[in-house]
Amino acid sequence: MITCTVHYELDPDKLAEFEIYAKAWIHLVTRLGGTHHGYFMPHEGANDRASCHFSFASLAAYEDYRARMDADPECQRVYAFARDTGCIRRYDRTFERPLLQGASPEELGL
Repeated sequence: MITCTVHYELDPDKLAEFEIYAKAWIHLVTRLGGTHHGYFMPHEGANDRASCHFSFASLAAYEDYRARMDADPECQRVYAFARDTGCIRRYDRTFERPLLQGASPEELGL
């Protein structure tokens, strides 16, 4: 499994618009075969930061998603909404491998 984490710098006066964008992408990523883990919106602290996480079975599955996303009219409409509203100032993405199971210190030889 590969998880994409996206960090956003937002226009704090356009959080409502970003939330519309985020809700659409939760739907779209799921429709296109991914597992969306949600958006994390500003609450306390910085009012211009948000992040999201979504996963695909492999990097190849993510690359397939990207190709289908580029050709998908709904995806392009949501990108245009973000561009036209200016709700996103910048973003960056990283790919991570989730670690989901813990172990006791004894099991780990500690």
